[in-house]
Amino acid sequence: MLRSLVGSEMCIRDRVGLGKTLRIYDLGKKKLLRKCENRAFPNFIVTLNSIGDRIIVGDIQESFMFVKYRKVENQLLVFADDTYPRWVTAACMLDYDTMVGADKFGNIFIARLPDKVNDDLVDDPTGMKARPDSGLLNGAPHKLEEIMQFHVGEAICSLTKQALVPGGLEAIVYTTIMGSIGCLVPFGTREDIDFFQHLEMHMRQSLPPLAGRDHLAYRSYYYPCKDVVDGELCEQFLLLKPEVQNSIAEELDRSPNEVLKKLEELRNRVL
Repeated sequence: MLRSLVGSEMCIRDRVGLGKTLRIYDLGKKKLLRKCENRAFPNFIVTLNSIGDRIIVGDIQESFMFVKYRKVENQLLVFADDTYPRWVTAACMLDYDTMVGADKFGNIFIARLPDKVNDDLVDDPTGMKARPDSGLLNGAPHKLEEIMQFHVGEAICSLTKQALVPGGLEAIVYTTIMGSIGCLVPFGTREDIDFFQHLEMHMRQSLPPLAGRDHLAYRSYYYPCKDVVDGELCEQFLLLKPEVQNSIAEELDRSPNEVLKKLEELRNRVL
């Protein structure tokens, strides 16, 4: 019998988050058998993701923590955590070192484990660099890097990496508490990045919000917006007056029809 509130659980190897405790169970003949546990998590475990012997724990107030399960010692060791306090509501694993998460204030972010940490884990068989007592400021010995940051404006309930159509481009799809569905699409070339960044810059100047609020300040409400282009703003290019469209297109060395075609091509990659 579990005598604590279960915040998250995984079927793979029976990993369960009980309040502040991460625990691994084995299947017995009649009952679940406790294999090992770690009670050092700060508040409450709300998400669990796993790949191999690596477990990524999402805390309700302290963002992500990377945990290594050592089979020989039968231990769960936290070797990396985030530098920002995040009230995590949803999480999804992108690859072995990268997590995308969302918090209750409407922010979506991507955190990645530095490459040197991977090398330390492989080249250091004794695990001395991942000891719990070698942490920084009472935290883990290594820190995650912030790859992307964007303020959506609504609390995000779920995250997944999925292609919406057969053969389409994989995107990060999210849903919000107000019923909105959105996605984050990766750019394929540096040319696309430069084009849409400049288009977004011109749209901020040509189409300010109705309430007079600065667009960049809104998207950076809690944390500075980083490495994300606001597609909703770029899609409003068609709403501009023809002379404004021509002016922006000239700055981009394109015609208005070519700008609209680029927007349509990006949309068709996902839908």
